[in-house]
Amino acid sequence: MSEQEFTDIYRRQADRVYTICCFYLGNPTDAQDAAQNVFIKLLEKRDGFCDPKHEEAWLYTVARNHCRDILRSGWRKKRVDMQIPDDMKQSQMEKQTQEWEGAWHEEGGGSFAQAFSKIPIKQKEVLYLYYYEEYSVKEISKILRRKESTIQSQLAAGRKKLKKQFTKKGASDERNA
Repeated sequence: MSEQEFTDIYRRQADRVYTICCFYLGNPTDAQDAAQNVFIKLLEKRDGFCDPKHEEAWLYTVARNHCRDILRSGWRKKRVDMQIPDDMKQSQMEKQTQEWEGAWHEEGGGSFAQAFSKIPIKQKEVLYLYYYEEYSVKEISKILRRKESTIQSQLAAGRKKLKKQFTKKGASDERNA
């Protein structure tokens, strides 16, 4: 891979990779480090990509696997997160979450981040790829190496759990009023 090819891919995909890392790690600093490591792995990759979808799928898979490795590491379990000052720049994932929350609040829902955090990771992955990255069920199936029927089931289950979270939130808000 030439330096120019790498630079072009980095410009196109840096925000996406960072967002994926934020999605998994939930911490902007860790996400920056993870994204950097994903692009180091890209530099080590010898061959190019067939097409833009192959590029996106490869980067998503490498970012996901790298973040999972971080989450499983003993170091991650033994550290304490520091509070981020309010005046620090907001991460892309936080901005996206606020956009999603705005849409959910318009529909009468509660906090999207709270509801989303209670969903199992496999369903989160599928919801993220389907709604945020706008992949089809067939494409998600190839990326995650799961059957299309499994992807459809996980989408349905994730939607149902989100709806249930917002229904609970709305019902408890009405009782408290």
